[in-house]
Amino acid sequence: MNGATVPPPTFGCGGCGARVEYAPGAAVLRCPYCGRQQEIAGAGREVREHAYAQLATLPRKPVAQVGAHSFVCPGCGARTESNALAKRCQFCAAPLVADQATGSLIAPEGVLPFAVDRSGVRTALGTWCRSRWFAPNSLKKVSEAETLKGTYLPHWTFDARTVSQYRGQRGQHYWVTENYTVIVDGKAEMRTRQVRRTRWYPAGGTVRRDFDDVLVPATRYLPEQQLDRLAPWPLTEAVAYHGDYLAGYHALRYDTEPEAGLTTAKARMAPVIAGDCRRDIGGDEQRVDSVDTSYSDVTYKLMLLPVWIAAYLHAGRSYQILVNARTGEVIGERPYSAAKITALVLAVVALVAAIVLAFALSR
Repeated sequence: MNGATVPPPTFGCGGCGARVEYAPGAAVLRCPYCGRQQEIAGAGREVREHAYAQLATLPRKPVAQVGAHSFVCPGCGARTESNALAKRCQFCAAPLVADQATGSLIAPEGVLPFAVDRSGVRTALGTWCRSRWFAPNSLKKVSEAETLKGTYLPHWTFDARTVSQYRGQRGQHYWVTENYTVIVDGKAEMRTRQVRRTRWYPAGGTVRRDFDDVLVPATRYLPEQQLDRLAPWPLTEAVAYHGDYLAGYHALRYDTEPEAGLTTAKARMAPVIAGDCRRDIGGDEQRVDSVDTSYSDVTYKLMLLPVWIAAYLHAGRSYQILVNARTGEVIGERPYSAAKITALVLAVVALVAAIVLAFALSR
């Protein structure tokens, strides 16, 4: 099975014996009680791409047929099951990370570790709330999350070389003089104006493009459009997967197969290729009628990306937000002020009325 395979660690502090957790922004595990740190073993290994053509040879099962992971808590000994890759023991809150050496699923190849800690989420939330247009003034006072969970979300990345044959049309603008009639003081007057027209010519050709790290969410836990808004991700800062990076955090296993992920990736490549075709056609306007793309040297990897899933309370209602735990980007739900929106609408109506009145008086 591709990717790193390591036995599930125990996450015990060598100083006081308490549980240790991954420290955001560092390559260490840190004890929250005595502060003792220990380096993550194997940190620095290269993140590798894997040939997509070899997927068919892997001894894997469809994720829907794979049972839940079994966890044995090293702290209290409790035995639990979960579809997550990492979580906390529900009895003693000790970090639990699943063994990725089972061979039933594709193991993560890389992880983008958390860089934004809980304090950073607080700062990002406060800044985000204060910058919302048409929000109630009371929203500016929000700076604390009601609930907060650090979660690694699985994503596929795909690389590919593409060659695309296209057919289309190139439009060239030209100008013609057009006569028209206007009524001035009750009399008809003939005037002329320049009108733009377009001549269309057949076009065709070949464009090539190499794609690197086309990112596709591999979980249905959150809507794809919502996760896309957290981009861009600094994928060049990713490190090779090691279970220590998950200690103290929740991590979901993928539920979108790589085959479905590649289909989505190709759909994301398509508008980029269409843009290349239009640039190749040239002229003033372009029409792309058909594109036939071939793909080669396709590679993939499974990545875990860090997200803070939070909720804040305002006026008795809970609103969910997501925070990119690498860049601090915040997206999510927010309240609107009906009074501010009404005031804006009335101001626009008043401005339009004033312009119409001024125009009428000037005639």
